[in-house]
Order: sequence, then C-alpha cells, then structure tokens
Amino acid sequence: MTDALGWRRKFGVIAPSTNTIVEPDFYRMSVPGVTSHFSRIHIRDQNMAGDEGMERLLDQIRDEIGAACERVMTCEPDYMVMGMSAETFWGGVEGNRAFIKQIHDLTGLQVATGAEACERALKLYGARRIGVVTPYQPVGDENVRLFFNELGFEVDKIIGLKCPTAVSIAHVTEDELRGALRELAEGEVDALIQCGTNLSMVGLADEAERWLGLPTIAINAATWWMALRENGIEDRVEGAGRLLREH
Repeated sequence: MTDALGWRRKFGVIAPSTNTIVEPDFYRMSVPGVTSHFSRIHIRDQNMAGDEGMERLLDQIRDEIGAACERVMTCEPDYMVMGMSAETFWGGVEGNRAFIKQIHDLTGLQVATGAEACERALKLYGARRIGVVTPYQPVGDENVRLFFNELGFEVDKIIGLKCPTAVSIAHVTEDELRGALRELAEGEVDALIQCGTNLSMVGLADEAERWLGLPTIAINAATWWMALRENGIEDRVEGAGRLLREH
C-alpha cells in the first residue's frame, strides 16, 4: 500500500525541539507526493552562550538523537533528513561521515545532512572560495571552517552571530542577515553559505542571489534539495534559490 499523501516519498526529519524555522521551511518547499514527518530532539537547556554553552547544547543532541530517530521510524519513512546542521559539521569531514553512519545504523535509511548538501551545492557551482554566516559561537565556526577546508574550499570569512540561546536564533532579523551577506560578498568569493537550520534565510537567499550575483546557499534549501534529488524527485521549486529552481 502507498501512503495517501506521501505516495512518492516519506521523509523522517530530526530537529531540535527549540527549532521553529526548519519545519515551516520544509513545508514551504514541499512538492506533491513528498511529505516530511518531524521528530524532536528534546533540548532541556537551550542556553548556548559562549563555547561551553554550545558544547552543552550539542551534548544534549547526542544524548537524545537515538530516541528521536526511534520515534520517527514508527511512521515508516523512506529516507532521513537532518533538520539541524551544527552536529553535521562537527569534527570536519570524518565527523560528518560518522554522523551519517550513526543515523544509518539507527534507522537503516540513507540521510541528507546540511554539511554534505552544502558540499554538493558548492561543487555544482564550481565554487572554491566562500563566505559563511552562522548563528554559532566561535567553536561552532571553527568546526564549519574545518569541514570546508578539509574538502579543499577556502573560507574567506565567517560571520558568527553568537546567538545566546537556541530559540533566539530564529529571532535574527532579515536586516541583520542582509548586512552579513553584503559584508561577506565584499571578499573575493565564489559563493555564500548560511549555516544553522533555525536561521530564517531561504527567502532572503533567493533574493540575495539576484542583487549580489553570487550563489547564496541557505542550508535548509540545500538540505531539502539534496533529499529530493537523492530520491529521484526532480520537481523545481520557486522562491528558494537557484538550487531548487534550476538544478
């Protein structure tokens, strides 16, 4: 029997309980016959001030992710999508591979991660030198830089917004993000990347590509693009950037 609404694919999505952006973002980029089903990682202490705060937040994610995967598997998804990004960059390339293996071992399914989606997008565009904006503390930015450097990309600049709590990431304004993108674009860069699935950037990135003349990759759009294309879903999506509109 085929699912009445997810007749092409059902995606199991893992996201922190504090995240209010990634779920509506995925819904706004939805295509017919593909459904996304969220399981929340319980964040009991959302304080992420300073490097220690961010490390504590990730420790909670690591403690809770197994249970979140177990819950979402009860709806019998076809594929897993990570609605969080920091953990997918942690430890560089090997850290991302270990994370993918962990999710596969827990679920038996293939998985789209933000880190790998950004890698694929940058290679598609032939980009070598990039600018990055994140909501992270310095330790998070260090891991983002490590990941991209290990892949051979040159990170010109990272603007880390140092959001004090997990929920406050969603409070970053469009004006703040627009200013960060303009600052990053002043460097000699081939593309811009936005990390942090709780930053609202999908619509702004689509617009920024027009006024900056650069590929501007919002991580939620890239992750969704990877998930669709990995499953043979070639539908184009408007309003979410060139990746989903053209590729």
